[in-house]
Amino acid sequence: MTAHIVAAVLALMAGGVALSVQKGGALHRGSGLVFVVTMVIMAATGAALAAFIPERLSVVAGGLTLYLVVTSLLTVRPPPLEDRSIHWLALAVGVGVALLGVTFGIEALVREEGQLDGFPAPLYFIFASVSAFGALADLRMLRSRPLSGHRRIARHLWRMCLALFIATASFFLGQAQVFPEALRHFALLSVPVAAVLLIMGYWLVRVLWLEPRRARAAPPGD
Repeated sequence: MTAHIVAAVLALMAGGVALSVQKGGALHRGSGLVFVVTMVIMAATGAALAAFIPERLSVVAGGLTLYLVVTSLLTVRPPPLEDRSIHWLALAVGVGVALLGVTFGIEALVREEGQLDGFPAPLYFIFASVSAFGALADLRMLRSRPLSGHRRIARHLWRMCLALFIATASFFLGQAQVFPEALRHFALLSVPVAAVLLIMGYWLVRVLWLEPRRARAAPPGD
């Protein structure tokens, strides 16, 4: 439990730094690496602890977070082109998380209260859908040439930011009891969670639309 909490705090701090500083710089790369390592520890320990409670939604969320972080890292630090086995392994994890989410979601649906471990079925299906979307994108990438340019950056961006969003929501909203009572207001604790989504949206618009448009509009030779 201690390792999970410490890793979560460090991951949130490192993720905040990585989002705030100049992209591609030394500080961005360094904080990004710290974010990856601590997120892997947090997600793995969180999923393992949740399996014993049991809290199966956290198992799915932990698996999805782990999958998103690893595949995001592989996007900017890929293995040699001749060895894509790690990508296929990541794809298998994504498919596994999706199937697990669907299984738990169906189990929640067939129960009289429509919940499993206190969580409604739609939450399980949401996590499953995100994992399935990521796995389909992985399959498409593996069947074509490696990503480059703005598409490569966008893939890295949405996966890393979504993993940070899950961690932020789990900490600020899922563990509200650790904050002083004066701060335990949903609207207040939702601010950092919403901020991650807004920042992700800003960078996706910039990477996928603004920068390509600016590049097309630039005079030849610039």
